[in-house]
Amino acid sequence: GSHERFNVLDYIKENFRYENGNLYRLKKSGRMPVDSVAGWITSCNGIPYKKLNIKRKTVYLHRVIFLMHHGYTPDYIDHIDGDSLNNRIENLRAATQSQNMGNSRMKNTNTSGYKGVTFRKDTNKWGAAVMVNGKHISLGSHATKEKTAEAYERGAKIFFGEFSKATL
Repeated sequence: GSHERFNVLDYIKENFRYENGNLYRLKKSGRMPVDSVAGWITSCNGIPYKKLNIKRKTVYLHRVIFLMHHGYTPDYIDHIDGDSLNNRIENLRAATQSQNMGNSRMKNTNTSGYKGVTFRKDTNKWGAAVMVNGKHISLGSHATKEKTAEAYERGAKIFFGEFSKATL
């Protein structure tokens, strides 16, 4: 196969125009006419995001818009107003994973020795949760803190892994 490097930025600029947090098609694509809004809304762990396909690869709209304006994609992009569907460039800022996860060190109130794992007296089980955009999201509860820590690891990967450089 050819090893010609595909330039995502060039492709985006040739195929889309940005306006008010949306991308509009400059070319017909399948059944999508010129000037149609690109992308669809999908829910990731209860949080709605817009995604679109670029060269048969599904990517986050906010990453594409950021790339278009700044020429690179950071590890993580923060929606400043907390609205995951507001993809206006003024609402997007580069952040590190640690900034986004907030103060990520284990809190001294932690009783389990595992990050994100706490004992729930109401259920008599260990519970795991992550904070995403200031929302507390449960990752389930288990009888042992080790099992719960595994659930936290899996959940954290899902929530924070998608913002790694590999996504675009």
